[in-house]
Amino acid sequence: MVPHNRLSISNFSLHFQASVLGELASRSINFLINKSSKPKVLDVETSLQRTLLQANIIINEAIGRQITNQAILQQLDMLRDAMYQGCYILDTFRYQCHDEENEKDQVVTHSFSLSKVNSLKGIYFSNRRTHVLEQLKDALDNLSSMILDVKELAVFLTGYPRLYHQPYSMHLLLSKCMFGRQMEAQLVLNFLLHRQPSVAEELEVLPVIGPSKVGKSTLVAHVCNDERVRDHFSEIVFVSSYDFKDEELTCIWERRVKKYQKSLLNKDGRMLVVVDVAGDINEGEWKRLYAASKQSMPTGSKIIMISQSDKIAKLGTTRAVTLKYLSEEEYWYFFKTLVFGSNDPMMQLRMSDLAMETAIMLKGCLFYGANIAYMLRDNFDIHFWCKVVSFFRELNKWHVSKFGEYLADVLRQNKPAHLGRMVRSNEMIVVYHHYECSSQEEVPKIALSSIMYGSVKPPSGRFEALVWRSPIPPYYNYFCNCEVRDLKTTGAKRKRS
Repeated sequence: MVPHNRLSISNFSLHFQASVLGELASRSINFLINKSSKPKVLDVETSLQRTLLQANIIINEAIGRQITNQAILQQLDMLRDAMYQGCYILDTFRYQCHDEENEKDQVVTHSFSLSKVNSLKGIYFSNRRTHVLEQLKDALDNLSSMILDVKELAVFLTGYPRLYHQPYSMHLLLSKCMFGRQMEAQLVLNFLLHRQPSVAEELEVLPVIGPSKVGKSTLVAHVCNDERVRDHFSEIVFVSSYDFKDEELTCIWERRVKKYQKSLLNKDGRMLVVVDVAGDINEGEWKRLYAASKQSMPTGSKIIMISQSDKIAKLGTTRAVTLKYLSEEEYWYFFKTLVFGSNDPMMQLRMSDLAMETAIMLKGCLFYGANIAYMLRDNFDIHFWCKVVSFFRELNKWHVSKFGEYLADVLRQNKPAHLGRMVRSNEMIVVYHHYECSSQEEVPKIALSSIMYGSVKPPSGRFEALVWRSPIPPYYNYFCNCEVRDLKTTGAKRKRS
């Protein structure tokens, strides 16, 4: 007969073993479940690619429709930002993977003594891939939730009338329209087409503000070129704040050349005046001009003020439309589309990597970016691309070390900048100031890109060079005042004995 105390110990031991085995089995099952549930990089990449396609379909459908609801425009703007971020992260991941494969191949071709370095490379690649996988998953989750939020919106879009039918590729569309400003353009359009109650006699004023070279004048010109706006106003007048320093604004309108002139089919004779304000405007002067305009302009007329100064916002009768520079993700989408055109970037991963590096160095600079994008597309050769990117990389690095600012930031602020020549490393192009003029005015015959990247010999002394011809309204031509200097070596060469 087994003693009672020995039986208790035996039962306790069995229970303990069972609980331990159960805990181990539970942990093993949970480990296997977690391991199997962790998403693989390829699965996340495929899912993100599919979700980006869905977002692109919704956005392209919305671009071609006349949407007046501001809440819908805000949702579409958020979806567009999420799509740009997803595209940027996906492209970054693909190019990094391509670089990793190249680096691994280079390491493998070295001697056996580099085995330790090879193992360290493996750890580095693993950590970087884990980090990128987290970014891919975050982008996928963000974009998926955005699409769920706007799934009902996609149904409402069909209720809005179409603006046009666009059978062309996206790179052709971007060449002829303003990129990434649909929401801002619709806000300006809503302001212009909105009719006040008959009892209201206020002359409405809309400020459009933003930093230099962000596209304020281009945005307003796009909206003013809309057929609905041209039919709504009898005449559209563009003036500069320099024109009414000492004269009445009404006198200026009588002698100004009126752009987008319409026959007086509109019995109301409504007038739209677009004022380009240079610097700050005196508030007392503005009140005087506003009072004179209110008395002389027909009922229903409106004013748009374009300025870099935030102080202009308080002079408006409605909330200002503010423009900001394109984000890094937006700019990459724009630059990539222009560079590759109808070519598939996935078929040219090395060239895509070079294009992304160039876009990052350009820091959102629009007309310089478009200029370089077209030059790369016209010279679709990996050797030429490598030469251009290497030249621009060294030039940007030299400019930061010499002046403490990135080259693109200096160009965007219209400050003196130093540009090099790819074919003559001992020459430097000093750009003093940028100007803009209408397409009817005469422009320089020498292109700045031909001097920088080509073999065109610049003239001696100061000269003017064409930077960019804008293919979209208001069709400005941009040129600069510059000079070529020889770089002097500081060290004396030693003679061999």
